[in-house]
Amino acid sequence: MDAAMIGKIEKALQYSQEPDRLHINALKVTFKGDHHDHLVSYNDGTWHCDCSFFKARGVCSHVMTVERVLAGMVEPAEAVPMPA
Repeated sequence: MDAAMIGKIEKALQYSQEPDRLHINALKVTFKGDHHDHLVSYNDGTWHCDCSFFKARGVCSHVMTVERVLAGMVEPAEAVPMPA
């Protein structure tokens, strides 16, 4: 391995210790649920999940889990208010 590659590996290690350098703009995740797989996506601050709970409420356990895993790197989802 050459010196340039060693330098890049060391820099990557340094960067990985500084997660605040990262901001995720877009993401697609296959979430393996208890009963079905779900597609969770994030694009420029907007979350989406193909499950029925998300369609009704604008947030779901699948989205909340991905948010928790990526804490600080993505904007949290906002639940849709229930009608009075």
